[in-house]
Amino acid sequence: MDKPWYRKMFSRAPAPDLEVTPATADLGNAEVQFGMGLKFANGEGTLRDYVQAAEWYRKAADQSHSLAQFNLGTMYASGHGMVRDDAQSRIWFGKAARQGDAGAQFQLGASCHRASFGREVKGALESRIEAYKWYHLAAAQGYKGADGACTNLVLNMTRADIAVGDQRVAAFELDQPVPAQD
Repeated sequence: MDKPWYRKMFSRAPAPDLEVTPATADLGNAEVQFGMGLKFANGEGTLRDYVQAAEWYRKAADQSHSLAQFNLGTMYASGHGMVRDDAQSRIWFGKAARQGDAGAQFQLGASCHRASFGREVKGALESRIEAYKWYHLAAAQGYKGADGACTNLVLNMTRADIAVGDQRVAAFELDQPVPAQD
């Protein structure tokens, strides 16, 4: 049985061909560039080189490759191949999350949730509502841990806050393009 259209929209890209070279990757194909990033990040065929991985991910991410954006966000968050930078991490996770990447949505939710601690009441509330939106979207795709994170988050939210979060989830889903039916 075919996947429902919404599952196709958010499914992971097929595994890239890791038999690429820098010369072929420089031709501008985002999938090939992503493959080079994976090759360097995983140390396949060469020594692990996070700096090179980040450069290749950046090339693919600049072409809106959501998995490259997610991996770049992860590298900024952990400081692999670059200086740790939470702001850049959120930017790249945000780009991938807006394209429907469940992992990026979960990470962005976690980032917003952490940001809600120690802020003034209005800023903390805004961060919790955004965290709710991203956790909810990730949970809708079955991302492991997102449902529990969303459940824990709502313990510190009012019904009105949750209603605003639900409106943001609906608005996000409406803005997503409907893929062509097969």
